[in-house]
Amino acid sequence: MACSGWRQGPNQRLDDPTLVAAARSVGRCAVTNFDYPGPGAGPDATRTVTCDMAFLVSEPAEVVVQAVASSSAGLVVDERFEVLTSGEPPSSLAELRDPEGATMHIIHSEPGRLTVSYRARIRVGAEGSPERRRVHATAGAEGRRSSDYERQVYLRPSRYCPSDHLIGFAVAEFGAGPDTGERIAAITEWIRQRIEYVPGSGTVHDSAEHTLLTGVGTCRDFAHLGVALCRATGVPARFAAVYAPGLFPMDFHAVFEAFEEGRWCVHDPTGLAPRPSLVRIATGRDAADTAFAAVTSGIADLERLEVSAIAGPSLPMDDHSRIVELA
Repeated sequence: MACSGWRQGPNQRLDDPTLVAAARSVGRCAVTNFDYPGPGAGPDATRTVTCDMAFLVSEPAEVVVQAVASSSAGLVVDERFEVLTSGEPPSSLAELRDPEGATMHIIHSEPGRLTVSYRARIRVGAEGSPERRRVHATAGAEGRRSSDYERQVYLRPSRYCPSDHLIGFAVAEFGAGPDTGERIAAITEWIRQRIEYVPGSGTVHDSAEHTLLTGVGTCRDFAHLGVALCRATGVPARFAAVYAPGLFPMDFHAVFEAFEEGRWCVHDPTGLAPRPSLVRIATGRDAADTAFAAVTSGIADLERLEVSAIAGPSLPMDDHSRIVELA
């Protein structure tokens, strides 16, 4: 999940004239989103997201895809998910749903060209459709009762977020006092200021420790570093894969959530898309839990990936001084 494109400066607002001019220079989508920020988060706010993938399967393969918007994201007005192998249905297709709202598709495909297509229009701020709401219901009162368990899980080191390796640096730089909100804000701003966003610089093997040492990364690396530094200073944090209206060039995006004031709040050190526009896909300890595609057996190579995300009626503004929760 490596986003690419120009980067919003550390002290720039999304309505900054220079940023608007930059947006105008890179394409119509950016002009529409940044020139006309509008409400974007009111009762009529919608998100339209699409994803198209194509794999060349050279021997029978199992491919796991996570591209469907989380059932927590809002009321699904229209939704379509289609999988074909050389124009025909795959050998098998299974759907698994996480109690937190994520959807995972397990595809078994014979050799050929495997295509995955997803389309959805979501009304944000509204309860999900009856079918998806039933699935997500287990994350309601039941989920709130398990928050102590969640906090323990998201305090632990993980594959891409070895927070135990960063404790000395993190505590010296950010402290470990009771004001977690101030500390999380300092971590986010430190990453924004000190790590250079370089499209294509990351690999699937890079951890937060690598990003801290090299000083460069993509959205995935920025999010991993945010998670690891929060955990290292005693703040539970988790990784979220999202659709991001306003992102240019368009791609899947990654952000992190930290537990503050009794709730999970979203932070994006890249500043590439307004947080109120984001549509959750999956949540986990790090990118290993939220990959948009993984080949678990056989051989299948990703040939094409196209993503789009549009906020209607217009893109919401992001006031970075405020706490934002990701639906």
